[in-house]
Amino acid sequence: MIPDRFEPVIQELVPVATRFKDRGFRLYLVGGIVRDLLLNSPTDFTDIDLTTDAKPDEIRSTLAGLVHSTNRAGERFGTIACSLGNARLEITTHRAEAYVDTSRKPQVTFSTSLEDDLARRDFTVNAMALELTTAEPLLIDPYNGVEDLLAHRLRTPISAETSFGEDPLRMLRAARFIARFNLEPEPEMMATIERLAPRLDILSRERIRDELNRLLTVPNPAPGLQFLVNTPLAANFLPALANLRLEQDPVHHHKDVLAHTIAVVQKCSPRLRLRLAALFHDIAKPKTREIGADGVTFHFHDVVGARMTTTILTDLRYPKELTQEVAKLVALHLRFHGYETGWTDSAVRRYVRDAGELYEDLNELTVCDATTRNQQKLQAMTRRMEEFKQRVQRLQETEALASLRPPLDGTEIMALLQIPPSQTVGKALAFLLETELEEGPLQHDEAIARLRAWWVHQPHHG
Repeated sequence: MIPDRFEPVIQELVPVATRFKDRGFRLYLVGGIVRDLLLNSPTDFTDIDLTTDAKPDEIRSTLAGLVHSTNRAGERFGTIACSLGNARLEITTHRAEAYVDTSRKPQVTFSTSLEDDLARRDFTVNAMALELTTAEPLLIDPYNGVEDLLAHRLRTPISAETSFGEDPLRMLRAARFIARFNLEPEPEMMATIERLAPRLDILSRERIRDELNRLLTVPNPAPGLQFLVNTPLAANFLPALANLRLEQDPVHHHKDVLAHTIAVVQKCSPRLRLRLAALFHDIAKPKTREIGADGVTFHFHDVVGARMTTTILTDLRYPKELTQEVAKLVALHLRFHGYETGWTDSAVRRYVRDAGELYEDLNELTVCDATTRNQQKLQAMTRRMEEFKQRVQRLQETEALASLRPPLDGTEIMALLQIPPSQTVGKALAFLLETELEEGPLQHDEAIARLRAWWVHQPHHG
């Protein structure tokens, strides 16, 4: 008996299913949508995967006049993408695919067997199908995916050796499924990953990056991150993360940096930029660790960490802007800790100016970085942050702090000082901004007077 919650999706697909049935083909709903509907968990009804025994040209002719926006870009892999109402459909001929030992791209062969197609899926919980061309929709589960969901078990439909050998990305994908669905990998899978982790080398950095992004933005990524560092996977594509498991010093005890990092990622909101910053905020601690009379220190791990973050994210082909933003959050993640000693208004202005549009993320990262079990300390940190934010709000209301900028532009400065475009103009702008950061906004006439006084003490070169 198919649960009632499948009905809206089934009804949406009736016109397509009818076409395939009338042409003598079979059509199946497959992939994550079947799993999510069984679990009654949130799913995207606008992005639907289907498989069929029809070949790509037969899929196109069957769909003619029924759907719109047909896209043939994936046809050589057997996939025809199209739109039906608000839904985007990807209809793929049954297939089997495998990677050769050194290739980044699969070699695709088509099949007439649904079981063959489901066998090449990554995990049993994704290897279920709902046939739509029978009198009543029929759940097909040849690899016991339903049973594995109920048992919270993660395994591959065929041997893990074959499955991970075909597509090594599945080893990384396991981390996301462990985290998202609270699944336990079976022993055979773990043993296979120990052996096959080096096959990640044949994957493009972009595919690895995209899978890391998916893991970091699930609600509870901690089990998946722990899985990556407990296997050779993290050491293969993100060795700096694996290195956070520092050797404990028996005399000068300190936190387990890896456990702390995973806890911070877990506490942060599931936004990619923020979660990446949490993942890398202490990445330089192994490099900066020193043990002295006062215990363990990690001096300048914020500065070194920002550089390491830039290198790592660039290697993983992250967009330049996102890389710069994450590195900036890492560089600034200790800035707030001096606030408890009392900040002047100028220090508050600098914090807001330096954070820029990262202000909210920086505040959240700062609070989440406090992972102590001492509730009084946590409450004190939260209270200080709330007081700080209220202070910033008051300054913003009186000073337009978020848009703090010099009251004179470069053209006005050149006219007032009778100088051509040069580095001196930039120095004058920097002086005015520095003055505003220290004292608050300057009126136009006051800015002119301050500029003239500054100019008197500068070496003039005409």
